[in-house]
Amino acid sequence: MNALVAYFSATGTTALAAKTLANAVGAPLYEIKPAVPYSSADLDWMNQRSRSSVEMKDKHSRPALADTTAPVAHCDVIFLGFPVWWYVAPTIVNTFLEAYDFTGKTIVLYATSGGSGLGKSADGLSISAPGAKIVDGRLLNGHFSEAELKAWVDGLHLG
Repeated sequence: MNALVAYFSATGTTALAAKTLANAVGAPLYEIKPAVPYSSADLDWMNQRSRSSVEMKDKHSRPALADTTAPVAHCDVIFLGFPVWWYVAPTIVNTFLEAYDFTGKTIVLYATSGGSGLGKSADGLSISAPGAKIVDGRLLNGHFSEAELKAWVDGLHLG
């Protein structure tokens, strides 16, 4: 399996899960970075005018990426991680998917969340990756060992 572990992390929580997963599967790690980093004020979900609130209310919002250098071309499987915002993936994850051709690839979702599951993340992302197979993965809250994550990935039978 030629895999890539890609992730967006606004506060560092998802980054920790991504690093452990990348080590567990022996895959390179790629951080999805916004062109304009998110500040604490941007992430204030209680403020209806905060950047994240405004973006998440607009299904067509596509925050700009800092780069489009993810090595996806030769990968069969992309593990795609993000924090759950408003029961779905942040719209920057759609931006990432729309920046590349994922036709024929399998995208396995994983996420971190303060209180909800993956919600309708797969549905919200499938429109941005036509031709890809998107698999609802799991929440990676807390501390997982590399062995636990390897067992989870092996159980997906990705090849």
